[in-house]
Amino acid sequence: MPTPLSILDLARIGPGQTARDSIAASVELARTAEEYGYRRVWYAEHHNMPTIASSAPAVLIAHVGTFTSRIRLGSGGVMLPNHTPLTIAEQFGTLDAMYPGRIDLGLGRAPGADPNTMRALRREAPSADTFPQDVLELQAYLAGRSLIPGVDAVPGRGSEIPLYILGSSLFGATLAAALGLPYAFASHFAPQALEPAVAAYRREFRPSEQLDRPYVIAGVNVVAADTTADARGQFQATRRAFATGLFGRGQSFTDEQADRLLAEGAAAQVDQMLRHFALGTPAEVRDYLEAFVRQADADELIVAHHGAGEARLRSVALLAEAMQLTHA
Repeated sequence: MPTPLSILDLARIGPGQTARDSIAASVELARTAEEYGYRRVWYAEHHNMPTIASSAPAVLIAHVGTFTSRIRLGSGGVMLPNHTPLTIAEQFGTLDAMYPGRIDLGLGRAPGADPNTMRALRREAPSADTFPQDVLELQAYLAGRSLIPGVDAVPGRGSEIPLYILGSSLFGATLAAALGLPYAFASHFAPQALEPAVAAYRREFRPSEQLDRPYVIAGVNVVAADTTADARGQFQATRRAFATGLFGRGQSFTDEQADRLLAEGAAAQVDQMLRHFALGTPAEVRDYLEAFVRQADADELIVAHHGAGEARLRSVALLAEAMQLTHA
């Protein structure tokens, strides 16, 4: 059976684009993913980032849901320490009422923001320390067994929306194992601890009401194109975007300026972040991903398709065909 494929939509706002353009592109991406047999599309919570439009995953999911009919939609993830568990239970309970059986709730504990933005969010650094307890409180709301007497999530109570723990370290792996939840590793941008984290998760996993055996989703970057040269050109554009996002201090850079930034030292961090990147023709991408599934010991891959516009949609289609997904 082919490895299930899903999509992490980074909701990028490209040069000369607006958030409105990004959201429209997210709709087209989800519609194409649904057509080509991908399992789910997830959106990650980021704040104060001028090139990312997914600061409010629940709102984006609600919008995309109106244009799709089958594909699962979810957060990859909601940064739970930025919110109260009751608020997230109500938001995702509302989504489940709108799109029953299609909603996922992936949870992370990172801020998704810089220190000044954390202050604007009214988030204190120690708030991450209660992440395990907050996950349990949220889970109880969704199960209809609130841990706070007299307080229920409406909508949300009894919805049993599946939870996923996201992470890039052993902390998330061991927490997911202890709670018997699926584990999604952020190897698309933080690959360093992939193998030990997955090994710890599988070794320590305890069955739960939601899940009877370990389930690993691994993130990976992809550019599939009709030619290797085209794919490499798109990959270079991705490297430039990462370099300017990390080191550009909010400025606009030409390609030449971005290449100079890479040459002056940014390449080391960018290429480390993008270590797991499948690029090339469909056959080349398939070969890479088949090897990556073994390396990551993954049950499912969640793919960040890079490129823009029609090139990104083409990558979605080529990868689905190469991995023999079921076309709608």
